[in-house]
Amino acid sequence: MAQHLLDGIGLWADIRCAMPTEAGPVLFVDRDGVLIEDRGYVGSAAQTQLYPDAPAAIAAARALGYRVAIVTNQSGIARGLYDWSGFAEVQEVIDAALARAGTAVDAVLACAYHGDGQAPYAVADHFWRKPNPGMILEGLHRLHGIAAPSVMVGDKASDVAAARAAGLGSAVLVERGVSGVSTGADAVVRSLADAVAWIARVRGETVAR
Repeated sequence: MAQHLLDGIGLWADIRCAMPTEAGPVLFVDRDGVLIEDRGYVGSAAQTQLYPDAPAAIAAARALGYRVAIVTNQSGIARGLYDWSGFAEVQEVIDAALARAGTAVDAVLACAYHGDGQAPYAVADHFWRKPNPGMILEGLHRLHGIAAPSVMVGDKASDVAAARAAGLGSAVLVERGVSGVSTGADAVVRSLADAVAWIARVRGETVAR
């Protein structure tokens, strides 16, 4: 796990592909509330439940030509509720489900810093922590991404704000039957599958559902 910690402490960057030779769009996906159920500080395999639509949605995005990166704030680590090994457990469940669907993500980026965290994670307003753009900019750099056609799909206003700060072309908000803050999002949908379908419509393409 240590090889994924850029600073040895709180910045996780797991890049699963070689640098693409051609620049292209990236789909940035928040984790809790978009890929997996948000059960509050999910930090173990036992707590991890993927939304049924998520694997097929990732596969559909890749079929549209998007590189896919998970970008997730992890204040649960800062608060001492779990550690990076727990985070890795959750990711293993996600990866296994994606593999069963014949797909995968290209990168996983996470920020454990939080102003209310414990040392050494007690860093307020870290550049990587959404709504700041650090994780997204790192993903664009590592995946040879182009900001203008790239998209962020998240479930919080901070996801939309991070997308805007990074200069992404679109931000989509997932609201699963709960009224949230949608101001500034280009679209509000019910699931990741609906978000990818919206992306396809904007591009004038169709997605198999």
